[in-house]
Amino acid sequence: MADSELVFRTAAELGTLIRSRKLSPVELTRAFLDRIERLNPRLNAFITVTGDHALQRARQVEREVQSGKYRGPLHGIPYAAKDLLATRGIRTTNASKQTEHWVPDHESTATDRLNQAGAILVGKLNLSEWAMSGGAFGLARNPWHPDYTASGSSSGSGVAVAASLAPLTLGSDTGGSILSPSASNGAFGVKQTYGRVSRYGASTLGWTLDHVGPMTGTVMDAALMLRVIAGRDPRDKTSSMEPVPDYTAVLGRGIKGLRIGVPANYFFDDLEPDVEKNCRSALNTMKELGAVLSEVRIPHAEHVPGAGWIIAMAEGSAYHEKRLREHPELFGPTPREWMETARFYTATDYIKAMRLRTIVQQELAKIFESCDVLAWPSSRTLPAKIAGPAAPSATPARPRPVGQNTFIGNLSGFPTMGIPCGFSSQPPKLPVAILFMGKPFDESTLFRTCHAYESATDWHKQRPPLD
Repeated sequence: MADSELVFRTAAELGTLIRSRKLSPVELTRAFLDRIERLNPRLNAFITVTGDHALQRARQVEREVQSGKYRGPLHGIPYAAKDLLATRGIRTTNASKQTEHWVPDHESTATDRLNQAGAILVGKLNLSEWAMSGGAFGLARNPWHPDYTASGSSSGSGVAVAASLAPLTLGSDTGGSILSPSASNGAFGVKQTYGRVSRYGASTLGWTLDHVGPMTGTVMDAALMLRVIAGRDPRDKTSSMEPVPDYTAVLGRGIKGLRIGVPANYFFDDLEPDVEKNCRSALNTMKELGAVLSEVRIPHAEHVPGAGWIIAMAEGSAYHEKRLREHPELFGPTPREWMETARFYTATDYIKAMRLRTIVQQELAKIFESCDVLAWPSSRTLPAKIAGPAAPSATPARPRPVGQNTFIGNLSGFPTMGIPCGFSSQPPKLPVAILFMGKPFDESTLFRTCHAYESATDWHKQRPPLD
């Protein structure tokens, strides 16, 4: 089997081959490392590649498979993690000069659980500095066209999956930082219910908003991954004791009779034509598959990004207070400006934003009495063209409000998943995605919904023009 074919297989397919001993984890890891070596100079998805470590791990898990010690479907599967997740003995930079040489002595819960499942870390992924903006290592480049943004803050995670540099990646999401890069790069992204996955070992932006979640090429792969990383963690007191189901058990059940609420306000406002066309087409496909669509209204939706921004920046400024006081010059200009501005937010501002959060949660709960899922575009625009050369200070040429269609998942804590649903009609070919929101801790229904759509389309099979 050629290496070029291996890297395009899903994690589920690769896991089956490893379990049957038809594929060596060492061979597989080398295939991905070779592809990273060839393409990362163009894409800048990885900050650190853990080649020697990965091959050593691959040899270890191969011996386990051969001796009959099989850990599960992710045994021997390479993965990569956003570089704000602590990895013991491996540099974790947060894409910041503040921590560019930091080597943690502890492991994040998410990466530890993947490691315990037999997965193999091949590297740490690029991101916006401290999950905000810019970055000390330059921008990750969109694999569909390098002059366009990969979005943030989990940019490297989205690029790595879309470019087949790793079949599984971890991102983090505070206001859309998994869903936005998934949409921009053509990957599948999961921001599960707040508390479903431990945030221990993940650098904080806003502790009441932050999530750590999967980014993959397929729904099945994400379902396998979430089951491994989810569950109670005593080191994160906000992690839930809610039982973790087998998310793969619901895949393939179809969506006949599924009630999908489509907002008549806010979320479909001011869409670029290609976004509107592809998302409406996706909804039509869901209807053809047996779903029942109905219009809903989400009150106060237009206030969500502003409230979310106040919470995120107030909490981020508090988290970084010592760094801002002692070494402000080590922050990039935009994160520093955002956090220093947040110092002027009043307690009243923060409390009002938190009150809106409660109101939105209550309103969504009421809407979900008559709906199983909600659906709207992940982003209102196509990926933006990057202004200027590829540099840490480069920003999209077309400014976009932060988290217009995604922040509500973080503010409410309700689970949301984004799936590719088409491409732009004019060159360059750029991805479009649709987002589905579900009830708290009902990720199973979201996986079932997304899998039904994925099975009826072939957007997830499209490959960027890299080879």
